[in-house]
Amino acid sequence: MASDKRLSLLQKTPGPSPWYWKAFPELRGHSGQKFAWTYHGNEGELAYLVTLGLEQEPSTARLALNTFCTPFPIGPDRLGIWCPEPGALRVLCFDLDQLAGFSFAEIVGWFKQSNDKIYSTTPPLAEFEVSARLADGTQKIEVPEEFRGVDELLLVGPRPTRTRDDAAANVYVLYPQAGLVDVLPQRWFTANEFEVGRQWISRVTRDPQSHRLIGEGVRIGSFELDTGGSQLTDWIETL
Repeated sequence: MASDKRLSLLQKTPGPSPWYWKAFPELRGHSGQKFAWTYHGNEGELAYLVTLGLEQEPSTARLALNTFCTPFPIGPDRLGIWCPEPGALRVLCFDLDQLAGFSFAEIVGWFKQSNDKIYSTTPPLAEFEVSARLADGTQKIEVPEEFRGVDELLLVGPRPTRTRDDAAANVYVLYPQAGLVDVLPQRWFTANEFEVGRQWISRVTRDPQSHRLIGEGVRIGSFELDTGGSQLTDWIETL
């Protein structure tokens, strides 16, 4: 039963686009207008893209996400997105009501010519980066005021390695209100044990009962970490 609850919790946790788009957060603007996510399939001119638009305007997009973008809500009417960039994780905040509409024709082929993960004709309200080279443990970072409505944000990214025994990923437990981040090396996830790149940690959340971190990995399965957040303590489900 405990495993079932943890699996249910993971299934509701947003993960990177496009694979986890069905778990993306439900969003409403300040005016009460409801937004909807659309996945554009595996083929065609918009293949693998996920777009956000008003529910009553299905032919108009207001935001487009390339691969590996994870959205999260910020307060009642703002949208956060985090995505990997070379050597860092980028975190952005958008005001839903300010997002301007654009046609799907604008983004046909656009991501193929650009390294950007996100397309919007409206700039974000704020953004910052979390470096992949932060030292392990609790670190002070600059977090813009726009993110202070989030109590805790869990991010995952690759970690530089020197040997095949080194941790190949970090979990970042970000506390925006305090301007702090806990850098947790995943010491169980090494090149000796996994096919790093083909296998990767995709999403992490916190079990409200045990307060431990639980997560899921592509071609790995789902797992629970120890109280320190760096070692594997239990496989919830294996592939």
